[in-house]
Amino acid sequence: MVTAYDVEANKLIDAVAEKLKSAIKKPDFVDLVKSGPHVQRPPEQEDFFFKRAASILRKSYLYGVLGVNRLRRAYGGRKNRGLRPEHKVKAGGKIIREAFKELEKAGLLEKVENGRRITPKGVALLDNTAKEVANV
Repeated sequence: MVTAYDVEANKLIDAVAEKLKSAIKKPDFVDLVKSGPHVQRPPEQEDFFFKRAASILRKSYLYGVLGVNRLRRAYGGRKNRGLRPEHKVKAGGKIIREAFKELEKAGLLEKVENGRRITPKGVALLDNTAKEVANV
C-alpha cells in the first residue's frame, strides 16, 4: 500500500492542494501580506494558501502533534540585513493559524492539548492522494 511516506513531497503537496481548493476557503488577506519578515513581497503563487495548508497537513502526518510556533520555525528563513550578517527568523503565524482553522473546519485536523494532529479523515486524504500520485 502506498502512503505519504512513499511519494515525492512536492507532487503530493500539489495534488492535495488541488483537492483542498474545494474543501477550504482562502482568507482575503493572504494575497496582501508577506509570509514572514524574511521575504520581500507577498507570495505571487495563485494557490499559495492551499499549498501551505497541504504542507501543514503533510507535516502533521509525518511528525504528529504540531503547534504554530514549531511551524513558524519550519517555514522561516534567513533575513537579509544589508551589510550585517544574516539571521534566521520565524515565518509569520497568521497564515498558519488560519490554515489550522480551515483544516479543522474541514475535519482534517483536530485540536489537542499541545497543538493539532491529523484526523483519520486527513490520513485517508493523504494516503489516497499518494496512491493517485504514485500511479501517474
